[in-house]
Amino acid sequence: MSHPAPERRQGNAPRRRRLRGTTGSAAVAGRVPSARAPDLPARLRGLAGVVRADVERGERLARLVAQANASLDPRRVAEVLVGRASAWLPMATWAVLAEEWMRRPTLLASRGLTAPMREAVDAAAARVFRDGGDWLVGSVAAEIDGAPDAACLALALPARGHTRAALVGLDDRPAPATPRLARTARALLARGLDPLACALDAAMRVQRAEELSVTDDLTQLYNSRYLAQALRRESKRVVRSKRALSVLFIDIDSFKDVNDRHGHLTGSRTLVEVAEVLRHCARETDVVARFGGDEFSVVLPDTDAAGAYAVAERVRDRVAAHAFLQPEGLDLRLTVSVGIATLPGEAASPERLLQAADAAMYWIKERGKNGIHVAPALAG
Repeated sequence: MSHPAPERRQGNAPRRRRLRGTTGSAAVAGRVPSARAPDLPARLRGLAGVVRADVERGERLARLVAQANASLDPRRVAEVLVGRASAWLPMATWAVLAEEWMRRPTLLASRGLTAPMREAVDAAAARVFRDGGDWLVGSVAAEIDGAPDAACLALALPARGHTRAALVGLDDRPAPATPRLARTARALLARGLDPLACALDAAMRVQRAEELSVTDDLTQLYNSRYLAQALRRESKRVVRSKRALSVLFIDIDSFKDVNDRHGHLTGSRTLVEVAEVLRHCARETDVVARFGGDEFSVVLPDTDAAGAYAVAERVRDRVAAHAFLQPEGLDLRLTVSVGIATLPGEAASPERLLQAADAAMYWIKERGKNGIHVAPALAG
């Protein structure tokens, strides 16, 4: 499970070119559409012949299936799917996404995906998961506010009777008419994609089984078991590298009032949103965990007390600025108390580190809440 920080941006993303006499969305993939290239509906009419060349030659299909089944990493299997889709039907971008409960779809693999296209790709996958079938549209902008003006082909990847993954292709321009996928072409696509979809489903099941043992059911953050493992692992690394390790212990202030006023179901949904805010405050190398109830912890490798304080301020500010449960007609405002502890010495244990952060959090609680406190340095 990774938790990307929003401050990071794709520094190497291709620069978008503005075309004379066109909108910026025409260059959605950062390249100029060729005036001679067929539009998406025309390319779809020729798709059956392209796919048939692969799926009706047993050795090609067998090689493709073997490649997909060579790994139990869902991302590697998804890369095989993206590669095959790109070969069959060139598009500005192809992406494979997995369904996530109460969260945006998870991007497993992509080609040509740029930041302006991500929201449209997510929305297309969500439409597939909602309806359980393919979604073809001449312009995503006509369906989704702020989306690029580009044609979209989103294919369901069912396996074992359920659709938990989608293959989304986004073109570099809108289509003059709604794209249509002929029955023959879809049947051939199914012959080629179904074995890959089953391989992806198997890999996702294995990964999910592994994650369940260390994942909190409600928030999908790490649980206290994994938190303890991460602290032990990072503490040993501190001994070797002599670099600092910090921990945040976070408690939602007066969370009992949310449950008392709005019910425990609303409280649970609020915790899910809090977890999402915390996830976006962390780096990929950090470990964000739900300790229990309304308490959370963030493990910050290679981070001293000053760096940890900056992260704690980010957490406090973003939680305070967030309007929770707006889609449900509520506008809940929350604050948090944050304790910080840093491990500079070899003899201090990971248990003592977490206890010190917890004690620092309670120091704030006893003095009015909605604040940050740094525990004294841990002695050896």
